[in-house]
Amino acid sequence: MLIDETANGRYFSNEGTSLRAFMNIRFTSDVSLNFGKLRCSVVIACLVPALVGAGCTALPSQGPSSAKIIDDSSDSKAKSGAPVIPAGYAVVDIDRHVTDVIARQPSESLHGRFGERRPAPAQAIGVGDTVQVAIWEASSGGLFSSAALDGGSTGQHSAVIPPQLVGNDGSISVPFAGRIRVVGLTPADVEQRIVRELLSKAIDPQVIVTIRDNMSSRVTVLGDVTTGAQVPLSPKGEKVLDVIAAAGGVRTAPYETFVTLIRGDKTATMALQQIVSNPRENVYVMPGDTLSLQKMARSFTVFGAAGSNNLINFDAQGITLQEALAKAGGLRDSQADPSGVFLMRREPVELARTLDPSIPITGNGYVNVIYRLNLRNTGSYFLAQQFPVKDKDILYVASAPLNDLQKFLTLVQTVTVPAYQVRDLAN
Repeated sequence: MLIDETANGRYFSNEGTSLRAFMNIRFTSDVSLNFGKLRCSVVIACLVPALVGAGCTALPSQGPSSAKIIDDSSDSKAKSGAPVIPAGYAVVDIDRHVTDVIARQPSESLHGRFGERRPAPAQAIGVGDTVQVAIWEASSGGLFSSAALDGGSTGQHSAVIPPQLVGNDGSISVPFAGRIRVVGLTPADVEQRIVRELLSKAIDPQVIVTIRDNMSSRVTVLGDVTTGAQVPLSPKGEKVLDVIAAAGGVRTAPYETFVTLIRGDKTATMALQQIVSNPRENVYVMPGDTLSLQKMARSFTVFGAAGSNNLINFDAQGITLQEALAKAGGLRDSQADPSGVFLMRREPVELARTLDPSIPITGNGYVNVIYRLNLRNTGSYFLAQQFPVKDKDILYVASAPLNDLQKFLTLVQTVTVPAYQVRDLAN
């Protein structure tokens, strides 16, 4: 029997059947053992440089690390050299200055938009109103007096004119006085006009004008109210909550119901709960105003190493960053980087400049801002109590750097263990 050791393994001659069979068994065992060792070595030798060369991007991840978020902004800014935010966002650390600036930002306000405008002392007559006129004379025998039916009565010294609808010309008709313009006048003003027209025709006339149906001094209420309607205004004046109550109240929770007041070309929107809790925002409504009530479920989104990745709805008028983290289940102890809590939103350019004058921004409009909170600092928990979360904010918790190492070791173990199992079977 000839045995030749070659680069490709052992070569056996065909001399001796029993010996050849014995050598085949030995050859199979040696090849399996060598293959198992080779597979394990090759896998480790190839996998480690590949993963190290590729960096963390080769590993499974829920999103960018804290360093990645910061580096992307800094690297892009340095490469471009332009006076803008090339990476598309600015990173701002939450500190006392930032919370103070955010707290001073004016929010949309009914009082700020429309002021404390009170209704006029007396209602003016408008087109569409129904007006009634009653005329008295000092003695019988006049234009508006009726004759006595018997000797014991002096007759009637007054007459009531049938209710009249104020037409598009803004006038009504009064017997012996002609067309009297009433639009824009109070009932007392109209009374004086009619008296002047009748002085030379009636006996010491006295006039009383009343508005029977007030169609011009109404507020339209629509949306998520029990009964949408046009609510008439009384001379005393009604406020926003008065009109909503007259329409039957709202059908949704106050914290998710928003009131839009439309007056001419001005509009303002506020949460109903804010109007209820702040009497200053419960402004007077004016004739012709429109109140639109809509349910707007506000929410924020959570990603990364938080307890829950989800879309979370507000269940109150407003929540803080501290409350938002609690609603998201806090931070995952085995994954999260406490120094990498980020809140992302679009802010006005003016606000971004106030937060950090060194941010390279040009123009107006809005800019993406990422607020960073470092929960490794005890004081940050108090800052989180004061920092508000807004509708459509994105809350992201980065993973800790050691978490990538743990993933790497787990991946290496997943690939190499089967190779060692092959080796053990071979032995």
